Amino acid sequence: MTETQDTWRKAEETKAFLMERVPNFNPRIGIVLGSGLGQFARRIEVNATIPYGDIPHFRPTSVAGHPGNLIFGTLAGHQIVCQQGRYHYYEGHSISETIFPIRVMKALGVETLIVSNAAGGINLDFRKGDIMLIRDQINFQGTNPLIGPNAAEFGPRFPDMTHAFDPEYAEAMLAVAKEMGITLKQGVYISVTGPSYETPAEIRMFRAWGADAVGMSTANEVIAANHCGMRVLGLSCISNEAAGITDEKLSHDDVGDVVSRMSERFESLVEAWVKAR
Repeated sequence: MTETQDTWRKAEETKAFLMERVPNFNPRIGIVLGSGLGQFARRIEVNATIPYGDIPHFRPTSVAGHPGNLIFGTLAGHQIVCQQGRYHYYEGHSISETIFPIRVMKALGVETLIVSNAAGGINLDFRKGDIMLIRDQINFQGTNPLIGPNAAEFGPRFPDMTHAFDPEYAEAMLAVAKEMGITLKQGVYISVTGPSYETPAEIRMFRAWGADAVGMSTANEVIAANHCGMRVLGLSCISNEAAGITDEKLSHDDVGDVVSRMSERFESLVEAWVKAR
């Protein structure tokens, strides 16, 4: 069996397991919740909550703020599947493992993916507590989830990334935010490996490249989603000004605290956007 055949087999095995737990469920929207955003689950009419450790071929989470559950339920009248936390490349998982949940969503029939994260603000106009609508991304993790033989069951060898984040979805989110009286920043997200935070010199370089916010996830998930033919909406919760902008030292605990306080606004935006579809 080839590597690509094995990847498809694993996705189908996982799908079969999940469909036994949640029969006759057809999610078309997938959501990935970033650091500190797990409270979003309270918005969902839950059918099933399945720990990652119980799901074939999933990996456990080891980072605070990532509960590690796959939630099936209804949000604003739409059936969804939601990752309550993600596992990261820096935890020692392969890139293929980190994007495996996206491929399982594809197997389940998901067509729309909403990705979220906590991020450091690089743009000097950004402040802690802002929410950024991701318009584009820079993958600076030094790898790509599509390296190796192409898994044609998921998508083409050379997927186009011109609109990695769907412009129509982004405009709809801006309209929702305006109606709710919430100001959204817009910008480019750059993904690094971590787990160390960036240096001030790196932040200056990223700013020169055109990046507005930085984090340790998301980009490879978005590549995988585009490969799978999904349309993507992305939001970054700005948890801190990036290194060197202030004298404040960075800590994961502080990131979690800030994002937790932002969660209500984030949840309201996503729920309203889904409701408007």
